[in-house]
Amino acid sequence: MAIKDWPTRERPQEKLLSSGARTLSDAELLALFIRSGSRGLTALDIGRDLIDKFGGLRQILGASQKAICDTNGLGPAKYALLQASLELGRRYLDQTLRKQGPLSSPSQAAEFLTYQLRDLKREVFAVIYLDTRHQVIDYEELFTGTLNGATVHPREVVKSVLERNASAVILAHNHPSGIAEPSQSDATLTQRLRESLELIDVRLLDHLVIGDGEYVSMSDRGLF
Repeated sequence: MAIKDWPTRERPQEKLLSSGARTLSDAELLALFIRSGSRGLTALDIGRDLIDKFGGLRQILGASQKAICDTNGLGPAKYALLQASLELGRRYLDQTLRKQGPLSSPSQAAEFLTYQLRDLKREVFAVIYLDTRHQVIDYEELFTGTLNGATVHPREVVKSVLERNASAVILAHNHPSGIAEPSQSDATLTQRLRESLELIDVRLLDHLVIGDGEYVSMSDRGLF
């Protein structure tokens, strides 16, 4: 039976409009993006198949185009819609971060940084630029490396800080392995960056290492 033939209260779109998006299951949310079924499958059936195949929403949104398009009933257009939904979430968090007021603790930045960096397949080094009141000026993913590391140039970090007239920064990078434990090279780099930033009177507030569902504050660890 096609979704249009279901009782109105059971259709994902009508359910969302009447009761709110939070009442929808993961499969129902996916069905709204998938929109139409294929070969005897409804959009909801395809949503459930995706969850069974990949294990959950996070894995689906992090899957490659080929992996998604190999699923019955999906193609490049629907893959693009799913990726657009992910990017909307990232941009929503970015704007929320900029408007939430001064950053006063690692946990405030960590939620945003985790969403931005956790599922990346390569190591990425990022900077949150802050003004004198520790309000966000900008966020930038400054360097992208490989699965095992990213080359970070302190000179380029200082240049970007000066361009934004920042007074303080929070640094971050992800570990694609999912393990957030800082390495000795992470600690050495952070010390070099702190010294470089001190030369231009900019405070390094923290360097967060983002893992899979966890993060480490190098400031809390006393590593710089």
